[in-house]
Amino acid sequence: MDSAYVPALAALAGSTIGGLTSFATTWLTQQTQFRAKQLVHEISRREQLYRDFIEEASKLYADAYEHDEAETSKLVNLYALVSRMRVRSAPRISENADKAVRLIIDTYLAPNKTFRDVPKLLEDDAMDPLRDFSNVCREELRTLRSS
Repeated sequence: MDSAYVPALAALAGSTIGGLTSFATTWLTQQTQFRAKQLVHEISRREQLYRDFIEEASKLYADAYEHDEAETSKLVNLYALVSRMRVRSAPRISENADKAVRLIIDTYLAPNKTFRDVPKLLEDDAMDPLRDFSNVCREELRTLRSS
């Protein structure tokens, strides 16, 4: 082999390696950015789902204290939110959401309450049926953010 070819081949190999390295770095950077955007989007969707559930469940829970019968369509909406959580979230989330829904239904079936009953309910810690659900959601979102 002619000695003039060695530097030319070395230069060609160096250019090829440099180009491949640049390509790989760009590709990895774009993949990382894409995954980060997906994660942010997923966290946002879950936050919105949990917010919708908490708002709907809170309204129904307050209504259950004053009324004996629920509007079935509102309960169906609440169950639809729980089903969406089963698809997107950890099992603990949907289990706690189910517990909250059952508590709301039990509250509808119980005797109506008045404002005078509120101090007793506060003592029994019965006024916050969504506490466990909220805590589990916060843990899950915190875990997602740290990954």
